[in-house]
Amino acid sequence: MERISIIGSTGAGKSTLAERLAGTLGCDYIDLDALNWGPNWTPAPVDILRRRVAEALAGVRWVVAGNYSSVRAVVWPRADTLIWLDYSLQHIYPRLFRRTMRRILLRESLWGGNRESFRTQFAGRDSLFLYAATSYNRHRRETAADLARPEYAHLHVIHFRQPSQTDQWLKELSLTFCEDL
Repeated sequence: MERISIIGSTGAGKSTLAERLAGTLGCDYIDLDALNWGPNWTPAPVDILRRRVAEALAGVRWVVAGNYSSVRAVVWPRADTLIWLDYSLQHIYPRLFRRTMRRILLRESLWGGNRESFRTQFAGRDSLFLYAATSYNRHRRETAADLARPEYAHLHVIHFRQPSQTDQWLKELSLTFCEDL
């Protein structure tokens, strides 16, 4: 595992796992959201996002968190491992709620200096809760279909359906990695 892509629904814990894994393995951590979002939640044009991602992936060892289909053809061919956090909405929603409330109450500054708000997250059409609910099944189908494509046959896919599976795997990996030092 030298180049790892972590995918999953919004709120699944991609960034949290990627940061922990990068720390454990001593790899670069790359957050696709940080490369995409500018001030006022302005997304980068696709060509600029692809260039940013390609530059970020120039390193030898990295862990990247994110699900942007527009850069999948940049990330997946370079990756050797793909971790799919395929959790149910029952697991995702409480995590998303806690994260959103923390960000709102602490006024956390996110990518491009953006902040989440009650209005956008709980009443707006840009709500991540609404996005998760409306895109969940489609993303699962598309991910499964993409992983079956021959150009991604090189990927070692680790498919977790429960957070407890992910936690156990990370614990075992940490123990193994520490023993090898």
